[in-house]
Amino acid sequence: MKRLLLLSACFFITLSTVAQSKIKYEEIASSKLGETRKLKIQLPRDYEKNTDKIYPIIVVLDANYLFEPVAGNVDYFSYWEDMPESIVVGIMQGDSRYDDGAYDDTNFMPEDKGADFFEFIGLELLPYIDTTYRTAQFTIAVGHDFTANFINYYLFKSPPLFNGYINLSPDLAPMMLERIPERIPDIPSKIFYYLATGTDDIPDLRELTIELDSALKPLTSDTFDYHFDNFEGATHYSLVARAIPSALEKMFAVYRPISKQEFTDKLLKMDTPISEYLLEKYQVIENLFGLTNPIRVNDYIATATAAEKKEQWESLRTIASLAQKQYPNTVLGDYYMGLALEGMGDTKKAMRTFQGAFDKEEVDFITIDLMLEKADKIKTDFGY
Repeated sequence: MKRLLLLSACFFITLSTVAQSKIKYEEIASSKLGETRKLKIQLPRDYEKNTDKIYPIIVVLDANYLFEPVAGNVDYFSYWEDMPESIVVGIMQGDSRYDDGAYDDTNFMPEDKGADFFEFIGLELLPYIDTTYRTAQFTIAVGHDFTANFINYYLFKSPPLFNGYINLSPDLAPMMLERIPERIPDIPSKIFYYLATGTDDIPDLRELTIELDSALKPLTSDTFDYHFDNFEGATHYSLVARAIPSALEKMFAVYRPISKQEFTDKLLKMDTPISEYLLEKYQVIENLFGLTNPIRVNDYIATATAAEKKEQWESLRTIASLAQKQYPNTVLGDYYMGLALEGMGDTKKAMRTFQGAFDKEEVDFITIDLMLEKADKIKTDFGY
């Protein structure tokens, strides 16, 4: 609803000053590591105001340099509702990244400090975040080269610790090329997996990444949502800035508002009720991300417009009824209910529906004048 009102310049400046994401620096004492670890945490805008809202978690390894690009993109994408607002948790590692990711020379699984760090994230860090903040049951891990390899170890937990894995030019341990593709089909839960390299990446890492991509592509399914990018001209470090927004965009594609392309390619080609598409979209969001979000005004307008164009009047009435319940003080639901009733031949009730919204809040192109014009036209046409 943020686009419904035109704010004054003064108020906008004030709002932009206070409604910023909040960065916190914390320390967590780890019995697994036998030391204290520094964390950098970004909370969503209005986290303290929206006390009933819960948020996915994005854990960033190598936070000394990866935190800002991840946190900035998360803040930007969530501001425009292209992904849910999320809590970004960065683990400061510095030179400890190599000890944190250490693996055995025989089985190539975490050992010594690497095994301790593995348990620290799963048994200490995430429970701490869950008890300290309002979290949804959806987590993503982000890593680069050595730490990108490390996050893949969590795929072998049952169930996997993370729902999403953002692998930026991974420096894969031996046998990982075989192990990851073998493991994926055995995971029953939905997994989001993103992999990236660049044409100017470190040659050995680029080769490994491309081999892994070749092994993972055939596994794409309803439960394995896989995406790969090979950025032209990108180096081992510059690919990070291009990969992070690409990964977030692809992982949260279903969360985004209905686009013009989705409207044209899907809604207008549907033979089944368009109202079902709307309800299923938000049910998927709830199932995947654990979020019970209200249906966006944009998505009401998109599906209602498509239903009107296809003359799905019963479907349009269902969409209108949902909008009336969710946004009762606006003209949104009444406008589309009037159109649905008119299309179904109940013109007198449609006229009264249009007229009855004269004192409600306008939405997008749906103005009071438009509503009254609709009512007057029916009155003229049918002589009421």
